[in-house]
Amino acid sequence: MSTTAPTPHPCPIPQPLPPPPIPSHSSSSSSPASGMSEAAEEPDSPPTHMSEDSSSSGDRWTPDLRGGNGGGPRSAPPDQVLENVLESVLEFLTAARDRNAASLVCRSWYRAEAQTRRELFIGNCYAVSPGRAVERFGGVRSVVLKGKPRFADFSLVPEGWGAYVQPWVAAMGRAYPRLERICLKRMTVTDDDLALVAQSFPLFKELSLVCCDGFSTLGLAIIAERCRHLKVLELIENSVEDEEDALVDWISKFPVSNTSMESLMFDCVGVPFNFEALEALVARSPSLRRLRVNHHVSLEQLRRLMARAPQLTHLGTGSFRSDAPEGGGMSVSELVPSFAASRSIVCLSGFREVNPEYLPAIYPVCGNLTSLNFSFASLNADDLIPVIRQCHKLQTFWVLDTVGDEGLRAVAETCSDLRELRVFPLDATEDSDGSVSDVGLQAISEGCRKLEYILYFCQRMTNTAVIAMSKNCPDLVVFRLCIMGRRRPDRITGEPMDEGFGSIVMNCKKLTRLSVSGLLTDKAFTYIGKYGKLIKTLSLAFSGDSDLSLQYLFEGCTRLQKLEVRDSPFSDKGLLSGLDSFYNMRFLWMNSCSLTTRGCREVAQRMPNLVVEVIREQDEMETENVDKVYLYRSLAGARSDKPKFVKVL
Repeated sequence: MSTTAPTPHPCPIPQPLPPPPIPSHSSSSSSPASGMSEAAEEPDSPPTHMSEDSSSSGDRWTPDLRGGNGGGPRSAPPDQVLENVLESVLEFLTAARDRNAASLVCRSWYRAEAQTRRELFIGNCYAVSPGRAVERFGGVRSVVLKGKPRFADFSLVPEGWGAYVQPWVAAMGRAYPRLERICLKRMTVTDDDLALVAQSFPLFKELSLVCCDGFSTLGLAIIAERCRHLKVLELIENSVEDEEDALVDWISKFPVSNTSMESLMFDCVGVPFNFEALEALVARSPSLRRLRVNHHVSLEQLRRLMARAPQLTHLGTGSFRSDAPEGGGMSVSELVPSFAASRSIVCLSGFREVNPEYLPAIYPVCGNLTSLNFSFASLNADDLIPVIRQCHKLQTFWVLDTVGDEGLRAVAETCSDLRELRVFPLDATEDSDGSVSDVGLQAISEGCRKLEYILYFCQRMTNTAVIAMSKNCPDLVVFRLCIMGRRRPDRITGEPMDEGFGSIVMNCKKLTRLSVSGLLTDKAFTYIGKYGKLIKTLSLAFSGDSDLSLQYLFEGCTRLQKLEVRDSPFSDKGLLSGLDSFYNMRFLWMNSCSLTTRGCREVAQRMPNLVVEVIREQDEMETENVDKVYLYRSLAGARSDKPKFVKVL
């Protein structure tokens, strides 16, 4: 399931397409296709529209030997003056796309942009070597780094695959003494890595770990104790590895001098902690705005925290139940004043072991909520509807499918300003019953016409409901419909879902991300290829008739960057139809299709700067069939840390 990570500040390393020819200066830079990495190469020559004279003045300085000042004071070379001015201007250029474009103008712009870049985004940790990245960008203050493919969230990437952060932290530690922020997603992070972070960056302020693994409370204790300027610690959907006899009281390690915490999220750290130490930390942090605690926090303790921090805007409630013996817990009326005094709360989440009887206590803040997350709370429509009816300003709503179609009707009738809806399955198996259907989707489309993002897991769907969504919500940017049963048709007509998904790409002109499932023929992919011109991320499951489906996508979706395919009937022919597209894409993931080693090897041979990883389980080592293949661009070539079950072709 998706994470609740705050939006990072992405600043992608430029991706010039087609790349200019460049002189080779390292083994990894000899690639003729820089589209493989998130980093653009230094231009070898200025753009053709620039004159030869302007090129010379921009890239090098020739001293004037014709007299002039004679022995007087020497002025700065013209090109140095130009670069100083340019750097001052680029400091105000913050949009990633603008910076990427500026870096491609000429050599001097390339250098100036690199020197002034403060935020670095690496969408694939294997796309470029750490040494190469830090060599180019020397003044970085913030780094966002992603590792494993997204399908790791569904246990489709074997344990031990890679994405180790250690070489990156080591390189950054030497190059970025003023680094303040690190955000890691789907990376393997050890306690030693966290210790190196604390040791290497004396001004470090923000650490966000999203869907990471490999670390324990020992590593968290090191960060808390040694990062004296820490303001943000956000741990979201991580796997924290702690043996019961090796738990560390990490919350207590925050020094008394730390009074500047602004965000503390640790709801995924499922081990007990020192509550008194947390309460003291909250009390001495007047700037704390975001707090999300784990399920070991009871309602009685939550009330104490809220009293200490009435300024909170984002609250994760923990368990939302009482720890007192049955009949001895606090009453709802005792809890209501705590929420009534916290009118600044606009985002509410948690509810991991919720007792529905206490839900009325949150009514005082519901009127101000713009975001509500019940995705860990197994609540039915009767429990949820009274809460929903209070939330007229809601813009983001995450919930389990136990909300039912009836609950979604209440959302549609109440939350006309809704922009994002995510409905997750309580039971994600293919043969589960599911409690939401086309009825709920159509209700949402009719009542929430400002919708921009929808993720919807269900078992039953109709073309009529999807078509209604496309017409009523034309501002959709993300449409992710996951029909969990394999190749499920329209539940009423029995027809394929082609027309429904076709209407989405035809009517939603801003669409950049699409997930499709259900019974789909090649016809659906002709629609997607013809009309999905802005699609960057595409996920396919149990879809398609033949290899023509992939061919239509590769030919039509010219901005495609990320393609994920599972359990679909595509063979080597479909894979090879994408040869003209792979250098423009960040990655392609395929599993449980009909690929062979021969087809994957042909891709590797014809595209030498593309890394083709074949991933096999132990019992598949000698077969010709390929269950999982991961293709990605890289300036660094094949990685050196691949496990035995990964073969690079």
